[in-house]
Amino acid sequence: MDRKLLPRCLPPKDRLFSGREISFKAEKAVKKLNSITNCAPDQRLRPFSSSRRPYAIIIPYCLFKGVLKMNEASELLQQPEWRIIDQSSAGLHLNAMHSFGMDDTLCASVGSGKTPATARAWVHDRTIVLGIQDSRLPYLEDGVDWLQEQGYRAIVRNSGGLAVVLDEGVLNLSLIFPESEKGIDINRGYDAMWLLIKEMFSDFPYEIEAREIVGSYCPGSYDLSIGGRKFAGISQRRLRKGVAVQIYLCVNGSGSGRAALVREFYTRAKKDAVTKFLYPDITPPVMASLSELLQSELTVADVMMRFLNVLKSRSGRLYAGGLNEEEAGLYESYYERVAERNEKVFGTLQDPA
Repeated sequence: MDRKLLPRCLPPKDRLFSGREISFKAEKAVKKLNSITNCAPDQRLRPFSSSRRPYAIIIPYCLFKGVLKMNEASELLQQPEWRIIDQSSAGLHLNAMHSFGMDDTLCASVGSGKTPATARAWVHDRTIVLGIQDSRLPYLEDGVDWLQEQGYRAIVRNSGGLAVVLDEGVLNLSLIFPESEKGIDINRGYDAMWLLIKEMFSDFPYEIEAREIVGSYCPGSYDLSIGGRKFAGISQRRLRKGVAVQIYLCVNGSGSGRAALVREFYTRAKKDAVTKFLYPDITPPVMASLSELLQSELTVADVMMRFLNVLKSRSGRLYAGGLNEEEAGLYESYYERVAERNEKVFGTLQDPA
């Protein structure tokens, strides 16, 4: 929504605005604004009509803040051009350490201003990605050994967060932005990804919420859910004036099955030990895939098409490209950092193939 359509002040309490003042009729405004904000149900827009103000609506204060916030997120998605790096197929044959080296490389490159905003899609086969706190579990080796028995490899990423599952039904998306002089507020990055996902699935009659889902793995305030069941989680990585906003989307398969896998890993890696860090108590039924939630058989290719269509609508130019020569050189060093962290945690360098 254009900033010009917003009132110049944010009133401390409810105030009346006519439909003409926001350029469309009240009912359309109610539907649109409620769909892009995250107010509680009792704080949402309420239609109001009278003979004097036939198109008036009551707009609570929180909605102005919400609309402004989502408007800023929308502006972040609106880039002069988007470079697309699609590794949704090739990634199945690569160690997931590759992707964390890639995103650090792109942060440095995009942050330097030498390359445009970049969107990367990636999929990896049967991998549990651990966070730094997970690497401190008292019986980590037991947990990792069990994962290997189930056909999964484990890696440690070079950032925060906790364990997540990657497999052929999980699509990961990274949006890499340059930080301007004013910087990109952390919530603005999260909101941009949330807005992108909402637009990708706007043809389904379901509300996608952003809030912590207790009982999920890697819980956070920007868990994406439908009907209280989580299908995605968002994280951020900031490096050298570049910002990478990353999301994993459980596209198909069993969301609760993935959660059960992570729960068993924690059971074996923590046992009954008392730890300073509070690891999640996972309840598998609170997680699901998009296919389960939308009652539609989605594939990674389907979701990729939705992703590209939304970015195309928000860019003057969309083009596919890989790493340039300078980025390829940077990648070697950033990948090595990820590999060294894994060698330190697991004792032996994992096969990078």
